[in-house]
Amino acid sequence: MGKRSVYIILGLLIITSCGVKKIAHGPQPISNADYPYITKFHEGIRFKTTGRIVEAIAKLEECLAIRQDDDAVYYALAQLELTAGNLDKSAEHIVRASEIDPKNQWYIQELAYMYYERGDFEKSAGIFEKLVKSEPRNIDWQYGYTEVLMKNGDLEKAIDALNRIEDQVGVNPALSIQKYTLFMQSKSPDKALAELDNVSQVYPNNAQIIATYVDHYFQTNEMDKGVAMLKALVVADPTNGRAHLALADIYRQQKDIEKSYQELTVAFKSNDVDLDTKMKILIRIHESSFKIDPEVYALVDILVQRYPTEAKAHSIHGDYLLRAEKDTEALMAYKQAITFDNAQYPIWKQVLIMEYQHGDFENLYTDSKECLTLFSTATTVSLLHGVSANKLKKHDEAIDVLAAGKELVVNDKPLEAEFYGQLGVAYFGLNDFVNGKEYFNKALQIDRESLILRNNFAYQLAMHKEALDLAESLVLQAVNSAPSSATFLDTYGWVLFQQGEYERALVQLNKAFKLKADDKLIVEHLGDVYFKLGQSSEAISFWKKAKTMLSNNKALEQKIADKKYYEPVY
Repeated sequence: MGKRSVYIILGLLIITSCGVKKIAHGPQPISNADYPYITKFHEGIRFKTTGRIVEAIAKLEECLAIRQDDDAVYYALAQLELTAGNLDKSAEHIVRASEIDPKNQWYIQELAYMYYERGDFEKSAGIFEKLVKSEPRNIDWQYGYTEVLMKNGDLEKAIDALNRIEDQVGVNPALSIQKYTLFMQSKSPDKALAELDNVSQVYPNNAQIIATYVDHYFQTNEMDKGVAMLKALVVADPTNGRAHLALADIYRQQKDIEKSYQELTVAFKSNDVDLDTKMKILIRIHESSFKIDPEVYALVDILVQRYPTEAKAHSIHGDYLLRAEKDTEALMAYKQAITFDNAQYPIWKQVLIMEYQHGDFENLYTDSKECLTLFSTATTVSLLHGVSANKLKKHDEAIDVLAAGKELVVNDKPLEAEFYGQLGVAYFGLNDFVNGKEYFNKALQIDRESLILRNNFAYQLAMHKEALDLAESLVLQAVNSAPSSATFLDTYGWVLFQQGEYERALVQLNKAFKLKADDKLIVEHLGDVYFKLGQSSEAISFWKKAKTMLSNNKALEQKIADKKYYEPVY
């Protein structure tokens, strides 16, 4: 109960005075035998006032060993045991104190609260009833009595008690709302509404009263009145975010989209609408809307501004930026999210996949390595770390992480095959062609339908000029199954290039270029084949174009400078 701390302080004063009084002014004069008792009592009280609960209890129990008729000791022990969380012991002591001095109102009060805390509302109500009869103007006891009556289900008596409080303090919005609630619980909506009408005459602009009207009308399906009151509420309480949120929904139902967004904007700026509620609104819009209105993006911006250190805000920001095809900004937003909460695996996964898609293998390597320290059994992260390590020529590290990661794959044959394929890439990178071929063959045994594995195997063979006939056979299978794949056509062209079939290579590379003219590898390969066909100006033109596209080939600058073909260095 809210007032209990006050009673404890007052009780301490009473304990001290009662304790001394009982001994100093008892029927018998103080003898030397009384002094140990007095000493222990005061030591206990000193321990109590300094917060040394265990020692205070021990000292007061020593008092009980000497005398069992001092109600002040029992009262003090009741409070100490309550502080220590020992409700049963506390109850025993306060009952004993009230038995010794049944007229002490402080003991009676504590007994009432004790029964309340133990859930014995019937006994608590009976004691409170006696208290309020003895002191009808004690507002604290009236409130306590009202609360226990409500807990006990005595709604009519609770309303009567609230009326007596109102007689003393006057018409009050909080009291009227409490009475309104009790009338509604007792199935008396007319009386409940009359209570609101009565208090609204005194407090016509009170936001709590208007909000209660809103709830009432919506509960009773009087929608027009509810909407009117809702509009009045946002005028009376402009900072009431939930009212603006409700009004936004009303306007949305009425197809007044402009006003709906206006109300949503106010709600999103409000502190009394929590982050999760705002997130749910944005997620619903994101998942259900074919086209995102500009106003929604403005709501997302508000969310980030109001919650700059919340991962959720940055995550939903990333989702909307991705929807707007602003991939670079989206990736930055997701990375912001994991700086504030690095335990969110779905966000990590999104970051890593986007880095892979963007070819940002340096950041992919760093981020996937960090992610593995947090999610060591995440197979997708292990695979992406292996991929990035291969791209950065860290083949030994790639072998370690891929070998460990493939052991964690369960019931996912395509993923398992990807691990074996990347192990093949790693061994090719170490010029261990025997193991490279073996791992690619294992990958194809596991996933016989994978065109990507065939393409990658063929490309590795071509890059290292190994088993070019096998490479051509593999890539032809991929091209025949997916003739519109620029990647497969490029690999086919590159295999033919390595075989010295430059005219045939040019045909395939031109097909690839028409499908994907912004692919820097295809552009550079076209330059290479033109050079081999003796068309140097065309070759240099394509090489320069590949340079502007930030080709990864470290030999490209030298090719352009010397106007000569050099083997690629990646």
